[in-house]
Amino acid sequence: MPATSFQSLASIAGGLARSSHSGSPHITGRPIHRSSKEEGSFEHLYFRAPGKGETDRILHAARRALDAGRRLKTSVRTKGATLSASERLIARLTAGAVRVLEEILTFARLNAGKVFPSYDRLAAGTGLGRRTIARAVVLLEEVGLLDHQRRFKRVADDGDRKAYRQTSNAYRTFLPDIIRRYLPKSLRPIPIPADAAHRRREDATETTRMLKDATCEQYVAFTAGTDSPLARQLRSLARLVDERECQIGTAPLPNIL
Repeated sequence: MPATSFQSLASIAGGLARSSHSGSPHITGRPIHRSSKEEGSFEHLYFRAPGKGETDRILHAARRALDAGRRLKTSVRTKGATLSASERLIARLTAGAVRVLEEILTFARLNAGKVFPSYDRLAAGTGLGRRTIARAVVLLEEVGLLDHQRRFKRVADDGDRKAYRQTSNAYRTFLPDIIRRYLPKSLRPIPIPADAAHRRREDATETTRMLKDATCEQYVAFTAGTDSPLARQLRSLARLVDERECQIGTAPLPNIL
């Protein structure tokens, strides 16, 4: 896609952002956390179903890492050992954090990776307090076992204006290298065959080539999807850019906006 298309789309989107964030209070009058995304606007790209045995491998590795972290802390306390950066992360793991991870992995296994429990739901399932849950989420993210995305949703309002409120986070789990090494060889994932890896690289190269030749609207449809309200708004902006750049020749018009 031409560079001017990105610039045009960014200019339009930037203008909208400035007009809606000009120092005035939030239109709903209700607090929405920074970096939150609207419920239903991103989950189709965010969630992924775990592979066979994946959740068990992650939990097994996390438990072994927890034991290793305890040994590392003992070594520091008794022998004055110096830990590497990755070892310091492992040493910070707590039993509470691993218990929260276990609960999230259970949701992932039962719901094909669609995980969005509230803190209250996690607290009820683990027997831990909300503050402990919050600290565990932060710690698991720092180690690389977890990622979360804040969400807000539209709610009914007495007036004509739209109203939103914060809702539960979305979660997805990972098995980072610093944790994977604690798995026994029998549980480590089998490396993909060389021909399969080669096909993936070829597919990625072909996708990159196609996106370079795509229109602004096609690019947005591929990267943002088509179902969510945000994706539809982005496609409308991209379509406007394409219309302004439309001409008989192949090169885009300079400084079209």
